Amino acid sequence: MEFRPSPAAYLRAHVIMALAGGVVAGVVLIALGNADPWVGPVAALLAIGIRAAYVKSEAMGEVWRLTDSHLTGPGGRSIPRAQIAQARPFLGAVQIVTTTGDKHLIRYLPDPAAAARAIQPGPRT
Repeated sequence: MEFRPSPAAYLRAHVIMALAGGVVAGVVLIALGNADPWVGPVAALLAIGIRAAYVKSEAMGEVWRLTDSHLTGPGGRSIPRAQIAQARPFLGAVQIVTTTGDKHLIRYLPDPAAAARAIQPGPRT
């Protein structure tokens, strides 16, 4: 089974980051008494937009593969299934926690809950 990033999930995550960052930046500028608090949300939108464009090709290339014995990912990561203690949806991604406490994040999935269920250790049906 493969877990590939979704362009729609990638876009959704960056839109949420831009909105949250814009609100925070605007509120901070208002609290500081800035005469032009609109600059904060505009700057946040531009910053997150540039980041999204810059890292998109790398993020879309992060494919994870699940076999009977291992979960393998980008950068040569390989996790024996016996060492997976937990797989849970986490903010639009799946967080993998190993028995040794290592944590890995599978990002930008179209259905993180389904991926977590597929990876979750325990009896397979």
